[in-house]
Amino acid sequence: MTQFINDPTLPKPSFPGSHMVVDGHYAFISGLTVADLSNGDSVRGDICEETRWIMRELERMLEQEGSSLADVVRVDIHLTNLQDINKVDSVYAEFFEHGRYPARTCTESPNLCGGSNIEITLMAKCQRS
Repeated sequence: MTQFINDPTLPKPSFPGSHMVVDGHYAFISGLTVADLSNGDSVRGDICEETRWIMRELERMLEQEGSSLADVVRVDIHLTNLQDINKVDSVYAEFFEHGRYPARTCTESPNLCGGSNIEITLMAKCQRS
C-alpha cells in the first residue's frame, strides 16, 4: 500500500505534494533545501554546509522508514551555481560507500526555494513494506 508521508519535524509542504512517498518497494523523497529545515538559515550561503545539512536530514528521513543512504539508487541535485559541483561532490561522497554511488543527475537551477543554493531529491529501495 502506498503511503504519503509528511515529516512532522518539517514545515508542511507549501505545494500539492508530500515529503515522502513509500510504496513498499521504494521511498521517494521530495526535493529538500536548508530553507525546509529549522535553523537552516544558519548555514545558508555555505554550499558545503548546506549539502551536509540536507544529506543528514535525508538520512534521518530514510532511517524513519527502515532504510538508509546505502539503499539509495537515484539522486537529483539542483544547484544555483554549477561551478559549486566540486565542493558539493566532496561532501556528498562522505555519505556513501566509496564506489557504491547512486545514479545521479545534477542541474543548475538559478532560483531555489527560500534562497537556498542546493536542493536534493532521492529515491531509495525500501527495506520493509
